[in-house]
Order: sequence, then structure tokens, then C-alpha cells
Amino acid sequence: MNYILHLLIMVNLYIILTLGLNLLVGYTNLLSLSHAAFYGIGAYLSVLALMKFQFTLVPTMLFAITGTALLAYVIGKISIRLKGDYFVLVTLGFQMIVFAILYNWVDVTRGPYGIPGIPAPNILGLVEISGIPGFLALSVISTIIVIFLYRRLVHSPFGRVLKGIRDDEVGISSIGRDVTTFKVKAFVTGSATAAISGFLYATYVSYIDPTSFTLDESIFIVSAVLIGGAGTVRGSIAGAVFVVLLPEILRFLGMPDSIAANMRQIIYGLLLMILMMFRPKGLWGDYEIR
Repeated sequence: MNYILHLLIMVNLYIILTLGLNLLVGYTNLLSLSHAAFYGIGAYLSVLALMKFQFTLVPTMLFAITGTALLAYVIGKISIRLKGDYFVLVTLGFQMIVFAILYNWVDVTRGPYGIPGIPAPNILGLVEISGIPGFLALSVISTIIVIFLYRRLVHSPFGRVLKGIRDDEVGISSIGRDVTTFKVKAFVTGSATAAISGFLYATYVSYIDPTSFTLDESIFIVSAVLIGGAGTVRGSIAGAVFVVLLPEILRFLGMPDSIAANMRQIIYGLLLMILMMFRPKGLWGDYEIR
């Protein structure tokens, strides 16, 4: 039972991550490879708030979101004017810089040793969120709130402008919209959302180290967006469920232990290739990334 509850927590965590990145990829046509970096920044800021400042749950989450948003604003202002591959390269560089800082700034992040013993968050110092059921409830509530807010956002005038930028950036500019400003807002919003998952991950696992926030993790989140379907909230949910649960399902295939791990990777890769060949819009999307 605990195994199933653990998977549900991870599904919720990745739904939030995928929703944030989908705002960039699916609604603004900005492919970012730095989402895991903001995920990690949110996690480390949460640990700072909990262990150094002894904040409670809500202030800790707000501290992580605000800090991540401010850094995303700086990076967005610098890079957002770049287009296509150049923007991707900037986000790739930022991802590598953040990982290098987390790994080498041992005095602050403890580097490869990681930070153990992260305390469980509490509400107003009265109720402590602990145990798998408690974190499942917290992750479900957080995910429902994020889904609700994103549904409102993408159907708002702001969301319609983002779709317009995705489909015809020149056309949106011609009607007086400041495309750069909207892109920066989308970048900040999507990146700050990753901080929520960072908070949930750090407090749930009670241990973090830089290897959880690598380029591979960013690519994994991008794959969730593309598999589920870019440009829809439901696609983000489907993609997160798919990429988290499929590897776990493959664990139950009857294979010799000596080849099981490698075969699961091969089968996983083949399934992804087949899916993208026959469903280029993803499992539940309405926009094909070009």
C-alpha cells in the first residue's frame, strides 16, 4: 500500500512540474531545458526556510516560490529575446550552471553529500505534515490548486495572448501586444511553479542532493509535456501519469535480474518512440510542437 501511495505522491509532484513547463512549451512555444534547475532551486530554498529560518508550511512555500520567481525573472529578461535554438542553449547553460553551483558550493548546499534530516513542514506550528498519508494529502491539495489556477490562467486573456504568440508572434505584435513582456511572465510563472514541486520533494524525501536536479531530469519533464500533449492542462496530467507509472509497470515484467534493468530501459524507449510516431500531438493534446 505504501508503494502505491508513494507513486501517487510522485505523480502529483510531476503533474505540477509538467504544468509549469507546458505553459512555456505548449502555450508560448518556448522550449526550456532548465526546468529541473528551478525545481532544485525551489527545493534548496525550502530547506533554507525550514532549517535556518524555521518557517511553517505556507511561509516556506511562499519563500521558495518567490525566490525562484525572482531568479527566473532575471534569467527571462536576459534570454527571452533570443529565439529558437539560441533560447534552448541559454536554458541549457543555466541548467548546467545551477547544477555546478549546487554540487560545488559545499559550505551552503553540502554539495554531493546532500542535506539530510529535512524537517517535516507544519501548519502554524500546530499540525505537522508527516508520514506518507500526510504528504499524499498535501500533494493532492497542492496539485488541485495548481490545476485550478492553470485552467483559469490559460482560459484568461493572458492565456489567449500566449496562444496567439505561439501561433503567430508577428500578428500579436501587430495589434500592440508586448510579446517580450508576455513571454517573461510565462517564463516566471512556469519556473516558479516548479518551486512547489521542489518544496514537496524536499520535505517528503527529507533529503536532497544535486543529482535529483540534473539535465536528465529536465529532459524527463520535457518528455512528459510532449507525451501527454502540449497546449492543454489535461495533457500535462496525462503525460505526468504516463512517465511516472510506465517504468514502474515495466518492473513487473518477468525478466532475469541480470538483464531486467537494461531491458526496461529499452522497452521504455521503444514505447516512447512508437507513441511519438503515431501520436505526434501526444496522448491528450491539441497542438503539435514544430
